[in-house]
Amino acid sequence: MELRQLRFFLALSEECHFGRAAARLHIAQPALSQQIKQLEREVGTPLFIRSTRRVETTEAGRSLVEYARVLLSEEARARAHMAELATGHAGRVAVGFIGTATYDVLPRVARTVRSVLPGVTLDLRGEALTPQLVEGLLDGTYDLAVVRSFANVEGLSATLLRTEPLVAVLPSHHPLAGPRRIALEELAGEPLVIHPSQSRSSMHDRVLAACRRAGFQPDSLVEVSETATLVVLVAAGHGVALVPESVQSLSLQGVTYVPLVEDEPVDLMLARRKQRNSPAAEQVAEVIERCVAR
Repeated sequence: MELRQLRFFLALSEECHFGRAAARLHIAQPALSQQIKQLEREVGTPLFIRSTRRVETTEAGRSLVEYARVLLSEEARARAHMAELATGHAGRVAVGFIGTATYDVLPRVARTVRSVLPGVTLDLRGEALTPQLVEGLLDGTYDLAVVRSFANVEGLSATLLRTEPLVAVLPSHHPLAGPRRIALEELAGEPLVIHPSQSRSSMHDRVLAACRRAGFQPDSLVEVSETATLVVLVAAGHGVALVPESVQSLSLQGVTYVPLVEDEPVDLMLARRKQRNSPAAEQVAEVIERCVAR
């Protein structure tokens, strides 16, 4: 039993006339008659009662009508879904975000994909570290990853999303927590709340390098993986921190974000595999680029 035969069968059952059904199907009447006879042989029972004036479905034919409609409807749905997959308008895409992009980029991406790509299911994971995200791209855990810049890795490519300055995060009661810009050297001697060392986070060395350029080495470090926890510890008075400017979207009582006199830029990148990317992943990548550009 072929889907084509079922289409012919339904047309005849609805028109109750070989000539009209053949015209509707854009085929010759003898070809339609032959296909219906073949279908009847396959199912083992007559499906129509034929007369010179009219064609009527038998009991078996009436029963087959419902099955045929369901099968053809499912075929249409399958074709539509395959077309959506082929164009990237359906599928599942896993995207990982570093902690400092979790609070401004992730929500915008989620909202936009839901709006413009409703057939795409997103698996979003925030508060990850760049080395974990790079490993996840290589082993297939992630399709895309929003990361800080990283060394060249075979099989991966990265697109620059934006460059933003570092800002200081200070307890609100700190003497320097005012409206003016501060020089980084003014934080010398303060405990520094920081992301983990290079093997786990790309921000660790960047922050310490900025301190060295300002002429000092922090006396003590408080290492923490999650950006939100880092800001909470600053609010609790455990030290000060340096974070990308976009972290200011994480509003929290007890902290003040203060611009620096120095220009200490950090890059935000979109990383992906050079091959094996689904059309849906490419569509989501375009959404991420547009969201960050805005």
